[in-house]
Amino acid sequence: MAQIRIPPVLRSEAAGNRTVEVDAGTVRQALDQLVTAYPALRARVLEGDGVPSFLNVFVDGDDVRLLGGLETEVAAGSTILLLPAVAGGSATQFEVSAPRR
Repeated sequence: MAQIRIPPVLRSEAAGNRTVEVDAGTVRQALDQLVTAYPALRARVLEGDGVPSFLNVFVDGDDVRLLGGLETEVAAGSTILLLPAVAGGSATQFEVSAPRR
C-alpha cells in the first residue's frame, strides 16, 4: 500500500489523520480513494480534472507536475505528499530610506 501524508492544514478534514494508506496504482486513484474516505477534502484536493493550483503533489520526493501528472504511477510503499503552497505576507508597509554614508 502507498501512504498519503496529510499536511496540518488539511488534517481537520481527514479526521485528524497525519497519514492515510491507499491501494492505488496512480496518483489519481490514490486521491480518489482519499476523498471517498474523507469527502470534506474533495474541494481542497481536487479541482475539475486535476488538483488546485495551490496544491503541490509529490511522489517519493518528485513533483508529479514534472512526471505524469495525476497519472504518475504509485508503487507499494510509495509516499504521496500533499503540500499546499504558502502565500501571503505582511500587511505592514516599510519605508525605504537612502543608505547611510
